[in-house]
Amino acid sequence: MSQELSGFRERARGLGADFVGIADPEGFNNPDYTGNRPQAFAPWIRSIVVLGVIIPKGCVEPLPKGRAEYTNTLMAGTVSLRTMGFTLARDLERQGYRAALVPSEGSEFGTWYADRETLKADLSLKYAAWLAGLGEYGLNQLLITHENGPRIRMTGILTDAPLEPDRPSGQSFVRSECASCQKCVKICPVKAISADGTIDPTLCRDYMFSTLGGLRCGMCLKVCPL
Repeated sequence: MSQELSGFRERARGLGADFVGIADPEGFNNPDYTGNRPQAFAPWIRSIVVLGVIIPKGCVEPLPKGRAEYTNTLMAGTVSLRTMGFTLARDLERQGYRAALVPSEGSEFGTWYADRETLKADLSLKYAAWLAGLGEYGLNQLLITHENGPRIRMTGILTDAPLEPDRPSGQSFVRSECASCQKCVKICPVKAISADGTIDPTLCRDYMFSTLGGLRCGMCLKVCPL
């Protein structure tokens, strides 16, 4: 690995990322994974970079009040991630590698980046984050990070740069604490989350983009004790 690539994580943190992980794209070939595979449109990828920022607690605690502030704070996190991701992608291409920026986590319920019927994006960024050892899933289908729970925002970079991959932090896919907690299941205003860990994303989407007029809900994130 070149000296420039060996300092990639430090460069990302210097730009403002609170955490960085590298996923091996081969993990998307796991038969247990049922989403879209990035190799379908970018067969050249060798690494998936996951970048994340922490969402300030001040926008989460008042929910369901203050949804405008909560939504705006999430969007600000997205803007920050796009800026640092674009800078890193350009850095990689200046070194002779290819790079493309993945839509920020959360866009799977939007109308730009996901299939209209399945609501699946071109790849699951949360699954890439799990492959990179950044956390496990909750019953709410959010990534539960080790230090900040689900109160995060993420984006990713696809690249053919041979970055050293991380590994899942354990064999568990869903956090074990979730089975006895169920707070996100109980709080969901449209009952989109089931106790067995399944979720109906159309209910979530319709609530946010119809009932709330585009504002984000955030209740399952608020009540998560992790």
